[in-house]
Amino acid sequence: MPVGYLITVALVAVGTLFALRPVPWSRPLGRPSYYFGLAANELPFAAFFWMLLLPTALAFAEGDIDSAGGWATVALAAVTTPGLAVIAYRALGERDRIKRAMDEGLGAGWRATLDADLAGGLRRRPPLARILFLPILKRRPDVRRVANLAYGDAGRRNLLDLYHHRSRPQGAPVMIHLHGGHYSGGHKNSQSLPLLYRLASQGWVCISANYRLRPKFQHPDHLIDLKRVIAWVREHAHEYGADPTTLFVAGSSAGGHMAGLAALTQNDPAFQPGFENADTSVTGAIYLNGWYGTYFGQGPESSPLAHITADAPPFFLAHGDKDTLVPAADARHFADRLRQTSASPVVYAELKGGHHAFDLYHSFRFEAVVDAIEAFTAWVRSRERTTVPKPKRSVTPADDQTR
Repeated sequence: MPVGYLITVALVAVGTLFALRPVPWSRPLGRPSYYFGLAANELPFAAFFWMLLLPTALAFAEGDIDSAGGWATVALAAVTTPGLAVIAYRALGERDRIKRAMDEGLGAGWRATLDADLAGGLRRRPPLARILFLPILKRRPDVRRVANLAYGDAGRRNLLDLYHHRSRPQGAPVMIHLHGGHYSGGHKNSQSLPLLYRLASQGWVCISANYRLRPKFQHPDHLIDLKRVIAWVREHAHEYGADPTTLFVAGSSAGGHMAGLAALTQNDPAFQPGFENADTSVTGAIYLNGWYGTYFGQGPESSPLAHITADAPPFFLAHGDKDTLVPAADARHFADRLRQTSASPVVYAELKGGHHAFDLYHSFRFEAVVDAIEAFTAWVRSRERTTVPKPKRSVTPADDQTR
């Protein structure tokens, strides 16, 4: 009985089942369904090649398929393959679905309005070799990561990583990203790294930051930390080639919740204790598989829904329709409310077959999202260039900003 082969195939089979039919998080199998299903859902090609096709070929070559158990394992691999094909088919369709979402949010002719220099840097094709064979590898040789820069006084929870092109171009726009983890876990060097490395390779300065966590800290402590990151960027990012007058804030899951709050409470002194005069305005917001509700046991003011106003910045939202932690209906509701009130564009892309935390790997789904985010930010930046700039108020950095 080829035990190693059986275990490998069984893992893929279970992951494929949970990818196609995820179990709600609140049910007994919710957690294993999420973890097993996520990898199979985002990496169907790698799962097929590395965990079905290659092990099956090796098992035959080594003569291990010589028993009823061996043939049963081959049959399980054969049954699992069509499931992976369905998963792959759904992921391959995301690019067209996201394009329709962009047309709906920005207008059908939005590409024609992009500045030529910004449009020229947009990627036309997904990185096939990386998606098929190295989907977990995040780093790029042309991008430098500067790790563990302090932006506050809360130790490792107030550290950030900065990503920039090794040539260090000047005047770079900035993207700040906050990780997820239910506000009680997670770390900065984890989520949306394909996005950060991609933008940094195109001349951006990107930030990924830790923040204080539950249960010791509560809302608005996490939001205050993000505001401190924005203030730190405005004070220090020029040292790495950034021009922080163009600054987008992004987040995944709880980080998306925080990014949405930051974008909708710009320069609000209630969330800037000790650095009330710092400029915490943002150019736009990126909300990925986010949480839209209220903070644990707190009132409606802890939800981004409570802070929507007509002057909200442009938003890009992406959410999977099979997310078992945050229903897609919540994301749709937020997008509708934002469109009803905000004068800025709102792009909402609902990902067919997408699970929570779809932004972990170089997958066809997330690479399509990354390309859309790059195009969305190019559109926003192009519009900013044609808008008469408003007079800037003077900003007096607080003492603790210089830490």
